[in-house]
Amino acid sequence: MRKLPILLILTTFCFAGYANKLLVPMDETQTNHLKAYGVAYWVLSKDVTIDWMLNYRGGSFLLPATTGVENELIIRGVSYELISDATAAQLESQIASPASNMDMMKLEKVPKIAVYSPKTKMPWDDAVTLALTYSEIPYTLVYDDELISDELTKYDWLHLHHEDFTGQYGKFYASFSQYGWYQQQQKDYEASARKHGFVKVSDLKLAIAQKIRAFVAGGGFLFAMCSATDSFDIALAANGVDFIEAMYDGDPANPAAESQFDFAQTLAFENFKLRKDPLEYEFSDIDNTEARRSRALNEGNDFFKLFQFSAKWDPIPTMLTQNHTYLIKGFYGQTTSFKNRVIKPDVVVMGQNDAAEEAKYIHGIYGNGFWTFYGGHDPEDYQHRVGEEPTDLNLYPNSPGYRLILNNILFPAAKKKKRKT
Repeated sequence: MRKLPILLILTTFCFAGYANKLLVPMDETQTNHLKAYGVAYWVLSKDVTIDWMLNYRGGSFLLPATTGVENELIIRGVSYELISDATAAQLESQIASPASNMDMMKLEKVPKIAVYSPKTKMPWDDAVTLALTYSEIPYTLVYDDELISDELTKYDWLHLHHEDFTGQYGKFYASFSQYGWYQQQQKDYEASARKHGFVKVSDLKLAIAQKIRAFVAGGGFLFAMCSATDSFDIALAANGVDFIEAMYDGDPANPAAESQFDFAQTLAFENFKLRKDPLEYEFSDIDNTEARRSRALNEGNDFFKLFQFSAKWDPIPTMLTQNHTYLIKGFYGQTTSFKNRVIKPDVVVMGQNDAAEEAKYIHGIYGNGFWTFYGGHDPEDYQHRVGEEPTDLNLYPNSPGYRLILNNILFPAAKKKKRKT
């Protein structure tokens, strides 16, 4: 009987020594993929490094086996497996093998996240802020005041909320110009332009776009969806040339404006043509929304495929495409997708619908930084309308479309292991 306490102590000690890692699988066995990203972020916020196992079971995480981390996984409803150091070493050896398309990425620094969004309530939601909130990843709202004051240097990662950088208020004039929220938005934007010394809202938005581009050039990470993608590049290409009609900025457009566009200024797109009708809900021919409708795409047959990259030699696109499926449901937005023919040749296409001749998910390098554009408004709402209720992510904890957003959140935390030569 006296030996029993000693036996229990030894058993407890052996178990503690045996289970030294927590494997968070990200394949189809995971109960809550989206919350798993939040746990990874939480661990990083404690100044603890973790491993992202690229292409291993959907891009799994290897976390330290502490009581605090395990409790956090349990509280958030995230599946995990207890494994020993020996098993972890075997996995690392398997992943490191030249025969495997896998790699181990060290996540070391918790990214400081900002979302460029007006502080006032708009009649639409934003998929990225929904994902951040659901996964419990903190972020800071910034807008014109903060960017003009050069406060972006405080952050590692910036998302552009549903935004129109051309100064045309989303080209909502035909449908919503009589609505109170639209009129208030116009007043707020015009007041902000005057406050910062600009005559027009388009001038202010160009200055903001240029500051964001400089943020990327300096080593920042930029993520944008929907109309923030193409309107951003349109504003940069125009570079102050007036292509905007009077109902938006008080004077007529320069009829020769388009001929003066400089595509060297843009991140992703070139040789695009404007949609000049000020009453049309479309900025340019970058967006493929209209063309794809002629191909009879609908919610039942609209999908895009993720490309698979070499984890060891193309770690960045590999990180950004981690998923438990490589066929993702399509979804609309003001900017649904990007025509292949206007994408710059150095841009990496990571997700594409071949039948529609469009890219959905693209990535590039600018200066010392990186950017990712994702077409569409909400991965779990096929055709989201202005004024509709936001998506309840409690209903979609395993959404592969939302996973792409959260891959980008952790991307700035990564440090590639150096190879032996």
